[in-house]
Amino acid sequence: MTTLPQASAALPPAVHNARRFSRYLSRMLDCQPWLAEALAASIAGPIGATQMEDFISARESALGGADLALRPALRQLRMWVLCHLIVRDLSCAAPLAEVTETMTVLAEVSLRHAHAVLRAALVERYGLPLSPTGWEQELLVIGMGKLGGRELNVSSDIDLIFIYPEDGDTGGKKVISNYEFFERLGKQLIQALNEVTEHGQVFRVDMRLRPNGDSGALVCCFDMLENYFVTQGREWERYAWIKARVMLGERWSELYGIARPFVFRKYLDFGAINAMRDLHVQIRREVARRDRAHNVKLGPGGIREIEFIAQVFQLIRGGRDTALQVRPTLKAMALLAERGILSATGVAELSAAYDFLRRLEHRLQYLDDAQTHDLPTQTADQALIAEAMGFADYPALLETLNAHRAVVSLHFDTVFGDPSEEDHSLDATWAGAEDVDSVVPALQALGYRHPRAGAERLASIHAGPRYRQLPNNIKSRFDALIPRIIEAAATTPGADDTLARFLDLMDAIGRRGAYLALLQQYPQALRRVADLMSASRWGAQFLTRHPLLLDEMLDTHGTETAPDWQAFRTELAAELDAVEPDMERQMDVMREQHHAQLFRLLTQDIAGLLTVEKLADHLSELADIVLDLTLPRCWSRIKIRHRKEPRFAVISYGKLGGKELGYASDLDIVFLYEDDAPEAAEVYTRLAQRTSTWLSSQTAAGQLFETDLRLRPNGEAGLLVTSLEAFRKYQLESAWVWEHQALTRARFSAGDRAIGKSFEAIRTEVLCLRRELDTLRTEVKAMRKKMSDAHGSKVGEFFDLKHDSGGLVDVEFLIQYLVLGHSHTHPQLTGNLGNIALLRMAGELDLIPLALATACADSYRELRRLQHRQRLNDLQSRVPLAEAEAARRPVIALWRHVFGD
Repeated sequence: MTTLPQASAALPPAVHNARRFSRYLSRMLDCQPWLAEALAASIAGPIGATQMEDFISARESALGGADLALRPALRQLRMWVLCHLIVRDLSCAAPLAEVTETMTVLAEVSLRHAHAVLRAALVERYGLPLSPTGWEQELLVIGMGKLGGRELNVSSDIDLIFIYPEDGDTGGKKVISNYEFFERLGKQLIQALNEVTEHGQVFRVDMRLRPNGDSGALVCCFDMLENYFVTQGREWERYAWIKARVMLGERWSELYGIARPFVFRKYLDFGAINAMRDLHVQIRREVARRDRAHNVKLGPGGIREIEFIAQVFQLIRGGRDTALQVRPTLKAMALLAERGILSATGVAELSAAYDFLRRLEHRLQYLDDAQTHDLPTQTADQALIAEAMGFADYPALLETLNAHRAVVSLHFDTVFGDPSEEDHSLDATWAGAEDVDSVVPALQALGYRHPRAGAERLASIHAGPRYRQLPNNIKSRFDALIPRIIEAAATTPGADDTLARFLDLMDAIGRRGAYLALLQQYPQALRRVADLMSASRWGAQFLTRHPLLLDEMLDTHGTETAPDWQAFRTELAAELDAVEPDMERQMDVMREQHHAQLFRLLTQDIAGLLTVEKLADHLSELADIVLDLTLPRCWSRIKIRHRKEPRFAVISYGKLGGKELGYASDLDIVFLYEDDAPEAAEVYTRLAQRTSTWLSSQTAAGQLFETDLRLRPNGEAGLLVTSLEAFRKYQLESAWVWEHQALTRARFSAGDRAIGKSFEAIRTEVLCLRRELDTLRTEVKAMRKKMSDAHGSKVGEFFDLKHDSGGLVDVEFLIQYLVLGHSHTHPQLTGNLGNIALLRMAGELDLIPLALATACADSYRELRRLQHRQRLNDLQSRVPLAEAEAARRPVIALWRHVFGD
C-alpha cells in the first residue's frame, strides 16, 4: 500500500479511497501540492468547460501570459480533471456518461485554447490566410473516434484530421501559402498537446485517419478531401467517419456536405456488413498475433464489437434514415431499438455490456494513467480492479465479464455471421450450369415440373455477358445465392414460376452488391422473397422494378400490424419537409414511402391477413394521404401565388372514389376551386397540372399513379379546373346520366375541406333530383349495352369478371340506378358507403328483395375476390365459367328484377 504524506490527512474520504485504486492519483497528490486543494473544492460535482477555462486563465496570470503558460497550463488542467474523475468515478458519484463527457470537454477546451494562442502568433508573423477572392480561411479540426462521439476514455489518445476550405496565400508582409500556414499550425497544435514535458502530456494525438494516413499531407483543402473520397476512400474509412465531428471551424456544414455522401449511401447499403466483417477479421487476427484475447476493447465480445453492431446499421440505413447519423454508440443503439432493427432486449443487453466494459476500461487506466485495455496479469492489480468494480474477488469479476462478453459475441455473430460460408449442395450444379443436360436431373430431383426450361435459363445467365463481367466481389455473392434460390424456389407452389421470377429479380439486381448482400446475409429474407415470387406474379414484378423494397423482407413486424395511417402521414410530411427545397428528392421520398407501404399491404394480403375490402380501404387511405401531401408541395412551387393557402380540392371518382382501389389502379380525379380572384382559374390550372405531373412522372424511384382527368365537366374538351359554382351548374343543367352515375362514387379526397363539404352538398343535391324511373332505366340500360358492346364477350367456357353479364359492372350499374332513382325519397342512399352496404340498404328500404340484395352483395364480394386473385398474378379478369357461375346468378336475377331483361 502506498504511504500517504502527512498532509493528506485533510483530504476528503473519497480521495483517500480513490488513492488505493490509482497509483497515478497517489503520485500526483504526492508531487503536486496544489492538487489536493483543487480536488477538495471540485469533487462535489462535475467540472464543465467554464471551470476549465477559468483554470487556464488563472495559470496564465500566474505564469506570465498565454504563450508561456500554454503547455504547463493545459497539462495541469488535464491532471486536475483526470484526478477529479478518478475520485468521483471510484466513489460511484459519476456515471459513465459524466466521465466520457468531461474528458471530451477537456479535449475541446484544450484544442480551442491551443489553437487560439498558436494561430494568433502565426497570423502576427504571416498575416491572415486568404482565399483568392479575399475571404479569411480557417482550420477545421475534426475529432474522430471516441472524441467525435463524445465518448472519450480517461487515458485516450485523440484522433484528429485537419482540413481548410480553400487554397490561397497569407496577407502579411511575409507571404506563405494557406497550405504552409495550416500545416505549421497543425504541427504546432499536435506538439502543444502531444509533447511530454515535466508536467506530463495533455493528449497523445493520432493523425492516421487523415486521407492517405501517415503518407498523406497533414492538412488538406475541401477539394482535395472530396476528390479523395470519390477516388480512394475505403470502406473502413466510411466506418471511421461516422463519428467525425468538427470541433473548430465555422464552415462545418460545407465539410459535412462533402463527407455525408461518402459515409451514408442513399440506398440501403447491406454491403457494409461484409466490409465491416472483413475489418473485424483483421482486428481479430492482430489481437491473436499479439496474444491479447483479454483486451476488453478489441478482444472477443469487447467494446469494439458493440460499436461495430451499432455502426454497421448506421452505414446500411443512415443515408435514408438521417436520424441514424448520430455519433454516440448508445444513442445509435436506442434508435435501432425504436425502429425494430434490433430487438429491445438485445439493445438492453448490449448497452449493459457497454457500460460495464467502459467502466472496467477506465479502472484499468486509473491504475497508472496508461492507455491500456488489457486485463492485469499481476495478482495484486487483479484484486484492486475487482474491488474497484464492486466484486469480492477477481474470479467473480471474470464471471460477470465473461457473461457480458458472451452476450456481445452472440449478438455480433448474429449480425456479422456469414450464412453463405458453408458450401451448398447445389454449388456444383450452378458452377456447371452451362452443361444443361447435367443440370436437368438436379432440378428434376428437387421436384421442378419443367426442369429443362429452368436449366436452360440458368445456363443462359451463367454464359451471359452480364454475369461474366461482374466484379469478383459481386460475382462471389451472386454465386453463393443462386444455389440457395434454386433450393428455396423448389419448396414453393409453382416452383418453376417461382424460379423464373426470382431469376428475373437477380437479373435486375445482379450488379448491385448491396441487394445481393442483403439476401446473402439474411436467409429469412431470401425465403420470404421466394414465397412472394410464388404467391404473386404482380408482386414479383413490383419487387423487381423496386428492389429497394427488399429491405421490407426483413421486417416480419410489418406483416402482423395494421397500418397507422395518421403516424405515417406525420412521418412522411416531416421527411418531405426535411429535404425541402429539393423537389426531385421529395418526389423520390414520396414514391419510396408509398411503395414501401403498398408492399407491406401486399405481404399482409398474401399472408391472408386482409380481406379484399379491407385492402381496398387501406390503399384508398394511402392514396388520399399522398394527394393531400402533394398539394402543398406543388402550391409552394408556383411562382405567382395570390394567397397563402389554395382554395382548391381534389375530388376522386371511380375506384378511389368508391374506396375500392387496387394495387395498380389509376386515379380518376377532378379539380375544383372556390376563389373569386381574377387570376384564380389560371393559378389553379397550374396547380392542377403540377399535381398531375407530380403523381404520374417517372423518377428514379418510379411512379406514384397514372391520373385520369376525363371525368371533369365536358371531359377532355373541358377546363382542367372548375369552380364550385360552374361544377354545380354543369351537374344540374348539362351533365349526362352516366356522369350522374359516376357521381354516385365520387368523394372529397384532398385539399380544402370547406370545398370538400360544399362538393358533398352539390353531390347530394344532384343525386336527390327526382327522376322519371322509366326514362332513367332506359338510359342506364343503353349505357350498359354500349359498354358491353365495347368490352363484353359472349359467355362461353370463360367468364369476364368485370364486363360479362352477371359481372361487376352489372352490380355497379344496378346500384347507380337505385341511387339515382330513389335518393329523392331516401337521401340516405347518397352516402358514400360502398356497393355492398348500399345493396343491403336498398333491400332494407324494400326497393329490391332483401334476400336477393344479400345474395347479390355476397356475389359482388366473391367476384371482387376472384378479380383480385387474377390481378395478383397479372392475369386478365377472365376465369373458367364454372368458377364464377354461382356468383353471377344472383346478379343476373337482380338485373332482371330491376330492368326486366
